[in-house]
Amino acid sequence: MKKENMGKKVLVGMSGGVDSTVSALLLKEQGYDVEGLYMKLHSKPGYHEINQTRAQKAADFVGIKLHVLDLQDTFNKEVFQPFIDTYAEGKTPNPCALCNRSLKFGEMVRFADKIGADYIATGHYIKTDGKYFYEADDDTKDQSYFLFYVDRTVLSRLLFPLGEKKKSEIKELAASIGGLESFVSQRESTEICFVETTYTDLLKDYVAVDKIGQVLDKDGNVVGEHKGYMHYTIGKRKGFTVRGAHDPHYVISIDAKKNQIVVGKKEDLACNSVVLNNLNLYTDEKEFDTTVKLRYRTRAVPCHVKVEKNKAFITLKESVFGVATGQAAVFYDGKKLIGGGWIEKN
Repeated sequence: MKKENMGKKVLVGMSGGVDSTVSALLLKEQGYDVEGLYMKLHSKPGYHEINQTRAQKAADFVGIKLHVLDLQDTFNKEVFQPFIDTYAEGKTPNPCALCNRSLKFGEMVRFADKIGADYIATGHYIKTDGKYFYEADDDTKDQSYFLFYVDRTVLSRLLFPLGEKKKSEIKELAASIGGLESFVSQRESTEICFVETTYTDLLKDYVAVDKIGQVLDKDGNVVGEHKGYMHYTIGKRKGFTVRGAHDPHYVISIDAKKNQIVVGKKEDLACNSVVLNNLNLYTDEKEFDTTVKLRYRTRAVPCHVKVEKNKAFITLKESVFGVATGQAAVFYDGKKLIGGGWIEKN
């Protein structure tokens, strides 16, 4: 137990899973005054009944108080509706980044202020020095890409107990502690927590997803049909017909208003420049060389960035294939995350 942590209060986001439970346990062992927070976000039927019970069980095990904050209305406004709207516009959304900014490191910070907490902690696999985020030591679980949009003013108050640990270590630790065994065997949370099966199954309740439309080639000729533009993202190569095609075809653009998709060869997906809007940067530099990830689970590629007002003009130093508007572009200097923005066009 570290004496310098005594008397400092930490609010831990508790989901009822093994990562947040171990995070709370580690922080308590380090001498912090720990309290937990379960946030009710989306309105998926039956979800909170199960997970709030798990979170309470975890809090009881660690020996801390658990607060419950109902954020369903805020979540619907800030995350869920933009998710629906972005698909309806023919773009590819990134709801996790919005949720992290607005709720997990937005509303949670405001709640921490109400209870006098000095710090906020979660079970995310990421590191911070109070000024920047850094990729987690476990690169298979690193979540830095989804945290690029978190307001820079809160970084100095964030703690991530799992940033320097491997997922396998966390599972082994939990399995070795009597009473935590059941947390290890729980199913891992899904990438998008409110999507039960596929995103199109969810969209069907809100918009007309299955609306047959035309497939065009690059020259504007009708060459086939598709089952509804919201079934497709840039780079997809299945689920539509192309008459007389012998080679694979990929979606290279989407026209939501006309319910049309344009297809081409793989080389037609190549992108060498990108424009971003709604930037969130942890550096004040206006022009710099760095690397950028244009999609989660992809390699960061070298680029030159020029910032003008709240837009970034990126020149890629090697071609990237399948860049989708609406997705996040995240800048990295080695392991250090220096911000990013939303892909407006390429």
